Amino acid sequence: MKKIAIITNFNISEKVNAAMLVAQRLKQYGATVMTAVYNRDKIERQRYIKNKTDLVYVSQDELYAEAELLVVLGGDGSILEASRRAAMRRIPILGINLGHLGYMAELEMEELDLLSGLFDGGYTIENRSMLSLEISDDTRTRISSFALNEIAITNGSGVARVVDLELSEGGELITSYRANGLIIATPTGSTAYSMSAGGTVCDPRMNCLCVTPICPHSLATRPLIFPDEAVLDVRNTSMREKMLYITADGRITYELYRGNVARVTRSPMTTQLIRLKKYNFYSKLRAKMNRD
Repeated sequence: MKKIAIITNFNISEKVNAAMLVAQRLKQYGATVMTAVYNRDKIERQRYIKNKTDLVYVSQDELYAEAELLVVLGGDGSILEASRRAAMRRIPILGINLGHLGYMAELEMEELDLLSGLFDGGYTIENRSMLSLEISDDTRTRISSFALNEIAITNGSGVARVVDLELSEGGELITSYRANGLIIATPTGSTAYSMSAGGTVCDPRMNCLCVTPICPHSLATRPLIFPDEAVLDVRNTSMREKMLYITADGRITYELYRGNVARVTRSPMTTQLIRLKKYNFYSKLRAKMNRD
């Protein structure tokens, strides 16, 4: 891999220093290390940069068109953000943890010696399934989007209010919910918002969709697991709330008006995660979730 893009928050000096150190390591192996041109001023404003090295600055469109690999320094949110563009071009992502949890990251900063595996074939690529989202009214599809972790439907006000939703699969009504909202997650996302809401944790090797109600107003409502070929339709049936909100990976928000339907299916795209170490889902789950 010769063209590698570095993505991080260059407004934070700690992350700039980490990016410079990673860039130095990559250049030792003959890689061209790029970042978006709008980061140039952010880097130059940082007064205390250690290990300063030259980067190639390109437009964001060129970055994703030319990069063979994205190195993302940050937490899981940074990887989720990068995955939206990377998946469209099938660019693999290597996550280096600078966040609190870093569940999807492959390396910690003290493991940079393992970067040599990118150049001697000592890596594998793990494909993670994604979700497609379509929002439609009675006549047309208004919005199309996708997510790596989850699609969440809530009232979006910051105040916990009960909303009414209908869930169907393949045109057949499954159940109605009175809850604070509903989460539809991939196996990757099953350890994020869905898990916090009491959802099932799924091995990322599974092919499924996880449906978890948020604080359901019922003694009988439970999380549901569907095969990943399922076509899930969620209709806004709330009379008190004219408009609900849908968020994709907690980043992008859309409006779901009364009577509108959100259709969630497995996306044909995948997020490709670079593995430089022997990966075991359960040991990582145990290590990350037992942190203080």
